[in-house]
Amino acid sequence: MSAAKQLKLGAFMRPVSIHTAAWRYPGAIPDANFNLPALKQFIQKLEQGKFDAFFMADHLAVLNMPIAALKRSHTVTSFEPFTLLSALATVTEHIGLIATASTTYEAPYHVARRFASLDHISGGRAGWNIVTTYNPDAALNFGLEEEIEHGERYKRAREFYDVVTGLWDSFADDAFVRDVDAGIYFDPARMHVLNHKGPYFSVRGPLNIARPIQGYPVIVQAGASEAGRQLAAETAEVVFAGIGSLETGKALFADIKSRARAIGRDPNSIKILPGALVVVGETVEAAQAKLAHLNSLIHYDSGINSLNLALGYDVSSFDPDGPLPEIPETNGSHTGRDRVIALARSENLTIRQLAQRVASYGGLIFVGTPQAIADEMEQWLTEDGSDGFNIMFPFLPEGLNDFVDQVIPELQQRGIFRKEYEGKTLRENLGLARPANRFFTTAEV
Repeated sequence: MSAAKQLKLGAFMRPVSIHTAAWRYPGAIPDANFNLPALKQFIQKLEQGKFDAFFMADHLAVLNMPIAALKRSHTVTSFEPFTLLSALATVTEHIGLIATASTTYEAPYHVARRFASLDHISGGRAGWNIVTTYNPDAALNFGLEEEIEHGERYKRAREFYDVVTGLWDSFADDAFVRDVDAGIYFDPARMHVLNHKGPYFSVRGPLNIARPIQGYPVIVQAGASEAGRQLAAETAEVVFAGIGSLETGKALFADIKSRARAIGRDPNSIKILPGALVVVGETVEAAQAKLAHLNSLIHYDSGINSLNLALGYDVSSFDPDGPLPEIPETNGSHTGRDRVIALARSENLTIRQLAQRVASYGGLIFVGTPQAIADEMEQWLTEDGSDGFNIMFPFLPEGLNDFVDQVIPELQQRGIFRKEYEGKTLRENLGLARPANRFFTTAEV
């Protein structure tokens, strides 16, 4: 296989495990989400395994679930992404650092400044996961009584992206001459004042920080709705997708890349990385036993809340051992809702069974030996189901160690994953070009 056809691997690390019972698993670190020494060990292990990036999700509310479920959640306390990733940048050299920042509740100037800072602090390893937050409890933390409508959130996000990238281009790469003898620190002719005025934002600029090392931090997008796919095609360089099967993966892969091609983008400039929960065992039966034990630790209070969040609709009042009722459309995530409903219908699951499945992670799961897992990942890569995966560990540190120590060598042996990092920046390791400054050319002096 040619070197160009290589898996790209991110690690979904906030929460450190997507599984609601991960903190209860034997040998797990219960406070891993809020334990800096443990997080340092985790990211250094990921870097040992040559992972592309450490990926942090985020949420902007604590009271986002009933207390019965909240008291069982290991996500109730965790670090703010930029603070943590700045700390982790100092104990790593190569791995990318991807933070989530909301276009619904943040200001573009703040986001541009934070990511530019992280990119400089890390030596060019920052990535921005663009999210359009849907969470009624988050709305209440930012002075709103209800969430912004789905389509409106994506229109706002598109303009938000334009403003942030425009701010990153405030200075030419050679603007800061720092001529000690002449007493000139920067060349004003190499500074651009944005003066953006749009439907959602009015931002003068310029940004008060030099252009990021990567030009722009790598742009990540996780939406898979119609609006999300279009936003990804226009802006994203990495798409973190929730996909349940190879066939749906192929369809999403082809759709987003064809959209990108239609607007003049190189389809290879977008890497599609589905989220995948991976459980490794010496045998398939051993791996299945690990997952079964983990799932047995899910309390129904947690499961039903996860299901309600996924559906965007409260089904708590229905018979837990009855079928899922008809679910009306809501203002929440359309893709996640539809995926859960399809799962319930296709397997005739009761609400209780569906709640446990969703709490366990209702998307793509690889369960088996290192060889079997590598077989599946290679199939996804060769059949254009994905460019790689955003790996989710079932519990830590064991699940992380299993993957790095057992699955990574198998992928390397097959020649589909790196043995050494290709470059110094996240862009270089992902094979992504550094974007040109829209206001200045490097040829100017």
